[in-house]
Amino acid sequence: MTVRIRNIRCITTAPADIRLVIVKIETTEDGLHGLGCATFTQRPLAVIEAVEKYLTPFLKGRNVDEIEDIWQSAYVSSYWRQGPVLNNALSGVDMALWDIKGKRAGMPVYELLGGKCRMAAPVYVHASGREFHDVAENARELISQGFRHIRLQVEVPGQATYGTESDLQTHETVDGPTAPQNIFEPADYARLAPKLFEHARKELGEDVELLHDIHERLPAPLAIHLAKDLEPFRLFFLEDALPPEDINSFRRLRAASGIPIAMGELFTNVNDYLPLIQEQLIDFIRVHLSDIGGLTPARKLAALCEFFGVRTAWHGPGDTSPIGHAANLAMDLCIPNFGIQEFTRFNQATHDVFPGCPDVRDGMLWPNDQPGWGMDINESLAATFPYPEHPFNGAWPAIRKRDGSVVRP
Repeated sequence: MTVRIRNIRCITTAPADIRLVIVKIETTEDGLHGLGCATFTQRPLAVIEAVEKYLTPFLKGRNVDEIEDIWQSAYVSSYWRQGPVLNNALSGVDMALWDIKGKRAGMPVYELLGGKCRMAAPVYVHASGREFHDVAENARELISQGFRHIRLQVEVPGQATYGTESDLQTHETVDGPTAPQNIFEPADYARLAPKLFEHARKELGEDVELLHDIHERLPAPLAIHLAKDLEPFRLFFLEDALPPEDINSFRRLRAASGIPIAMGELFTNVNDYLPLIQEQLIDFIRVHLSDIGGLTPARKLAALCEFFGVRTAWHGPGDTSPIGHAANLAMDLCIPNFGIQEFTRFNQATHDVFPGCPDVRDGMLWPNDQPGWGMDINESLAATFPYPEHPFNGAWPAIRKRDGSVVRP
C-alpha cells in the first residue's frame, strides 16, 4: 500500500538553550511519522516559514518512498536555490523521509545505506579555558572519561575568543564600527595559539589527538603562518583555517604546510567544496548536514570524498539537534572514509525531550539499533523549553578588530 505525506510541520524547542528546529512528517498510515533536523539557529524563523508555507503545500500527498525525487523537485521548486535557509528546510523533510523509510523497513537508517563498517564512531570533544593550565586540566578530565580526540581553545585575554566559555559576544546595545562591542585581534590570537599547543603537549603527552579551530577568523597570510607554527605539535587536524569566500588560498596553505586541514561547516553550495576535494586541498570535509540539504546530498558527498582520499568529520556542535546527530552517526557507521565525528554532549533535558539519543561511551558514539533514527520527540515536554529571549532572534554577533572592522565569520 502506498503511504503518502499527510502533513509537514515544525517543532521548536531549546532544552539546552539553543534554538532547534525539528520537522515532523505525518503520513496516511496511522502512527507512522518521521523526524528531521532543520536547525539553523541564527535564522530559525525563516526556516519554519520555508517549511510550513512553501514545502508543506508543495509536498502534501507525495509518496514517502520517493525520497530522491522529492529532494530534487523540492530543491528546484524555489527556482533560485542553495543557501542555509532553503537547505535546512529541505533537510528537515529529507531526514524525516529517511526516518520513515527505516521505520517501514524495520531497520536503522545505516542499514539502508549499506550496513556498518564499524561498531561505533570515535568523537572529538571540546576543552577550553582562560589560561593554558585550565585548558590542559579540562582536557585531562575528558581523557579520563575515555575521549582520545580533544579540540583545544584558549582565551585571548580580554577578547571575544571563539570556542571558550569566556567568549565575550554580546548584543546588549546596537553595534557598529564606531562603537564596537566584541573585540578580536587576529594577530594576538595567532601568536598565542602555538604556545597553547606547546604547553598541551608537555602536559598531555603524545598519545592524545589534539585539534584546533581557527573558525575562519584569520586573513590568509596569517592563517598560513599559524599552520606552519602548529606543525611541530602534530595536530589531528586544523579546522576551518579560511572563510568560504577565500577558498582559493587553500592552494597556498597546502603548499606551505603539511598540517592536516579540515574545512566546511559554512559551506552550503556544492561548488564551495568541490574544488577543495578534487584538488585534495583538504583532508577532512566537515559540512553541517542540514545546511547542505540533508542525508541525501551528504551520502553523495561522502562517496565523492572517498575517491579523493578525503575523510569525513561532520559538523556536530550544540546547534545540531539530536536528530541531526543521529543522521551524522548513520553516515559515520556505513562509510569507509569516516574520519572523526564532532560531538557536543546532551544535557538531561535534551535526553528527556528526545528519547533514544545516541549513547556516548569509551570516546565513541554508539547507535541504539532501533528502526529509523531510533528516537522520537516528546512534544509536550519540548514545548516547555521555548526559545530563549534574544534581541535579534538568534543572529550571530559582529566580531570586530579594535578599529571597528568586522572579522569573519
